[in-house]
Amino acid sequence: MTDSDATPRRATTVDGIKQRMAGFATREGVRRGLDFSLRPSDVLIATYPKAGTTLMQQIVHGLRTGGDMDFDEITEVVPWIEVAHDIGLDLDAPQRAEPRAFKTHLSRDLAPKGGRNIFVVRDPVDSLVSFFHFFSGWVFEPGTVSIRDFALDFVLHGTRSGRYWEHLASWWPERLDPDTLWLCFEDVVADLPAATARVAAFLGLDPKHPNVEIATRQASIDFMREHGSRFDDHLVRNARNAACGLPASGTTSKVRKGKSGEGSREVPPEVLKVWDREWRRIVEPATGHSTYEELRSSVALTKERG
Repeated sequence: MTDSDATPRRATTVDGIKQRMAGFATREGVRRGLDFSLRPSDVLIATYPKAGTTLMQQIVHGLRTGGDMDFDEITEVVPWIEVAHDIGLDLDAPQRAEPRAFKTHLSRDLAPKGGRNIFVVRDPVDSLVSFFHFFSGWVFEPGTVSIRDFALDFVLHGTRSGRYWEHLASWWPERLDPDTLWLCFEDVVADLPAATARVAAFLGLDPKHPNVEIATRQASIDFMREHGSRFDDHLVRNARNAACGLPASGTTSKVRKGKSGEGSREVPPEVLKVWDREWRRIVEPATGHSTYEELRSSVALTKERG
């Protein structure tokens, strides 16, 4: 049997990954997401995949509800705009609390306008490694696709969310907009209480409000791992696995306990060289920063001045 067989199975090659992901979203579902209009009070959590989206969804939902955990999976209460229609969610349906919150992996030019944005960026190599582990056991059989091939033959050429570098560059001009909170994933993880307080202030909540402490505790790595089934994308998998030609038994994990910066240990030098090349080719001209750490420092300095 090969990757091209009709029997539902996980991929064993990069071509197989591409074949399966081609069925992930319908044209109608994507169209509805692109046409969706935000209200001025809405909050859009925007990231490239594997950059802290789920963590920020949990923070925002905890802040607005005082720690509500009465949901099957986080996407149920903070919908993913691009696939909401395909998994049976109505983007215009009332939400548990105000403000309404949504997630997207769209670049700035494609993402809905008119609301407020929380943009989270992450080290590109760490993002790649997290992406690789997320697909392993869900989209491809563990051990069949190397991280080198996953990077150079799949992610480098763009996923359904485009490419990391152009995505970051598209959101960079928004960092000074008062309606956008621009965060680095590493800073959120390094000081979760401070980051949660910043998000609270952005949402118009007093940083000393009791919800801030609750949201901080419930966004901790230990809490989210303890409640892992609420953050494992099973709503999306259950709805889209068949269309992707994937078995129902696939599993994913969005809550990994890796340390920031450790991704480079898993990635071969060949990939690191290409990732650095793309940064210098796309991101540096757009931002003026030659490395991710330099950009991160700039974002932190902007925060202090603000």
